[in-house]
Order: sequence, then C-alpha cells, then structure tokens
Amino acid sequence: MTVRIEQEYPELYRYLDENPITIPVDDEAKPTYNSFVDYLESLKSILEKYMESHK
Repeated sequence: MTVRIEQEYPELYRYLDENPITIPVDDEAKPTYNSFVDYLESLKSILEKYMESHK
C-alpha cells in the first residue's frame, strides 16, 4: 500500500510519516500481526479520504 501511494499519489506520500498509526520499532513494542493490520487499515483509510476529497 505504501508503494502504491508513493507511486500513484506522491503528494500524499510525504505525509505518511504523520500517520498516527505506526508499526512499533523498539525492542519493547515488537510488531505484531495486529499492528500490521491496523497500519494497513489506516493507510487504506487515508487513501480513501484523499481520493474522495480530490476527485
């Protein structure tokens, strides 16, 4: 999804680091399946909202 956004919506891609849902990267908060699912869903939501507002 991030590659799609980067390639098809580069103007949106630069804001992904501001996404409040991220994948944990430190040793104490190991990434889980659910964290990846949550992140993917948040990316989908961001893209859908962007597409709706930029028709």
